[in-house]
Amino acid sequence: MKLTGKTALVTGAARGIGRAIALELAREGAQVAVLDVLADAARGVTREIEALGVKALALGVDLTRRAEVDRAVEETVAQWGQLDIVVNNAGWDRMEPFLDSEEETWDRIIAINFKSVLYVCKAALPHMIQRHSGRVVNIASDAGRVGSTGESVYAGTKGAIIAFSKTLAREMARHSITVNVVCPGLTDTPLLAGIRSQSPKTEKVIEAVTRAIPLGRVGKPEDVAGAVAFLASPAADYVTGQTLSVSGGLTMV
Repeated sequence: MKLTGKTALVTGAARGIGRAIALELAREGAQVAVLDVLADAARGVTREIEALGVKALALGVDLTRRAEVDRAVEETVAQWGQLDIVVNNAGWDRMEPFLDSEEETWDRIIAINFKSVLYVCKAALPHMIQRHSGRVVNIASDAGRVGSTGESVYAGTKGAIIAFSKTLAREMARHSITVNVVCPGLTDTPLLAGIRSQSPKTEKVIEAVTRAIPLGRVGKPEDVAGAVAFLASPAADYVTGQTLSVSGGLTMV
């Protein structure tokens, strides 16, 4: 197992892509802190991880509140004495034309998708710098690379994650900390199900995008988890500041 002896922290890890990432890192030997606002579901994921013979910690956290993020990072380090891998996965979206959207929706998308990444990195990186090693993998979206109709603010936050990660990779390189981005395409998650059920129009959009995927299917959370596990592994020691799409070929940029 490539990550034995490592400690990982995964946000939004109670379900969907985050759950798959937490389980994949655990299969590679990492002990995992599972952070999510859905505390009961997070505890369920830790039981799955522990069934693999690996230690886990469930932390109910509202990632839009900096004090709660700081507490969760400190609790993780106190539990295991180190923090080696951070995966910023938590995200949220509401599909609608920009001119139909409201500021309340913008604020929620920005807080969950982007400010939470800032909070987690600000809290976690000093621990990595102290050990002169670490891996940060931020989950963005191909919407942040090429845009996506009906997802203007969401795409903006995902583009921000990409730009932020590239800059952070430059700043952290001297500390032997890598920072990379994984961009999922359409993936079968509760978030996608929620968007699909918003209206007949959003359902048609999802169906149209699915038909356009060259590999002929919607992604699975495990597809994304494999890419994250690679970037967290020794095989990616010399990879930083990169953006990897996991989209079945939907976008080729």
